[in-house]
Amino acid sequence: MLTPEQDHALTLLLDELIPPSEDGRLPGAGALGLAEGLREHALTPSIAQGLERLDALAGEQGAASFAAAGNREALLRALDTESPGALGGLLFHTYTTYYQHPQVLEGLGVDPRPPHPKGYEIEAGDLSSLAAIRQRGPLYREA
Repeated sequence: MLTPEQDHALTLLLDELIPPSEDGRLPGAGALGLAEGLREHALTPSIAQGLERLDALAGEQGAASFAAAGNREALLRALDTESPGALGGLLFHTYTTYYQHPQVLEGLGVDPRPPHPKGYEIEAGDLSSLAAIRQRGPLYREA
């Protein structure tokens, strides 16, 4: 679990990774509340470790913490220089989660629905669409 301070720092970090657009159409990743979803990806230990290192880097530059620092982008660049790939998993999950969010899709002018071909709603557990495949029989020989 992240502490409340780390949760706040993670929200700020996400807004540094994907800031809001200048025209206001697209929110920042932190403002969308992606932190909660990212914790579900089992990234919490690496996120906590990265936030601790960012706090230490901020301390070296005279700030009380990453959240209190005025130069968060520089701190992220310093972490990336010091430990390339430290943010890799977080970046991947942030981007994929962000660009699937309905508010972001709407801001991009994309309908928030499954992409092909205009999407279909399929009830979970409904396997009736596999009937033709089941009738075909196996495509292999028993050995």
